[in-house]
Amino acid sequence: MITWFTGENTFDIQQAVKAILEKFDGTAERIDGTMIELKNIPDLLMGGTLFAEKRLVIIKDLSQNSAVWEKLPEWIDRISDDIDVVLIDSKPDKRTTGYKEVKKRVVLKEFPVWGDRDQPLAEAWVLKQAESLGLHLDKKLAHHIVERVGLDQWQLINGLEKLSFLETVTPETINDSIEPNPSENVFQLFELALESRREAVHDMIRTLELVEDPYKLFALLSSQAFQLVAVASAGPANNPAKEFGIHPYVAGKLSRHGNRLGARGSARILATFAQTDADMKRSRGEPWLLIERTLLSMSN
Repeated sequence: MITWFTGENTFDIQQAVKAILEKFDGTAERIDGTMIELKNIPDLLMGGTLFAEKRLVIIKDLSQNSAVWEKLPEWIDRISDDIDVVLIDSKPDKRTTGYKEVKKRVVLKEFPVWGDRDQPLAEAWVLKQAESLGLHLDKKLAHHIVERVGLDQWQLINGLEKLSFLETVTPETINDSIEPNPSENVFQLFELALESRREAVHDMIRTLELVEDPYKLFALLSSQAFQLVAVASAGPANNPAKEFGIHPYVAGKLSRHGNRLGARGSARILATFAQTDADMKRSRGEPWLLIERTLLSMSN
């Protein structure tokens, strides 16, 4: 049997593979699919072993190996019954013939990463994981953890493991124990600029430049500027949070500034970000100075 795990949710994929490994009585074979050659396929998918009745073969990123991938459908029906194959591909090209043919012949399970609309799912997941760690949380604390950490399951489970060593879990101890996710830092920085708190913007940038990549942070800030325009330009019949995938909490905070600035004022801010993006691509200044200049210009 062939099971195919796709998607960029590496945490859930790891858990799915772990469940298969726990049921397998033996040592799994782990293969880098990008290194396989066509001549290796017969031994890999049909060859047996003298030391075990069953084989478990886990192959990662085989879809990136075009020479083998396009030939794989020809071999699937010939795989020995005593071999179980697990394929793992984060982003297979769904447009290829290989994808369509393999999909017909395997058990496909997709694991997408969580988005803003999955916040309730994430909070329920946090409560369940906390219980397995012997950590007692209520819904408000779970909500606070997700707001602070974000929707990355690796970061969430790491944060929960830190909290499991505490005697008491409160919003304050959560803040003391768990680093905020970059999106929270970005929104706080963007809001400081919208509120014309120039000194606070300067101080926060000096802190962030020690730990963050300026280009990644600027991309997140630009996303905030776009969302501001979307909220400010929305009419009575529009729902920007739903239409643009904006987190309801963020949409609510931005709407206050959007109402004050109006569609035109918000558009001017976005235009400033577009100019800074061009300046950064042309290396017209040190990235952090360009970011600070852009944010301080919002005070005007």
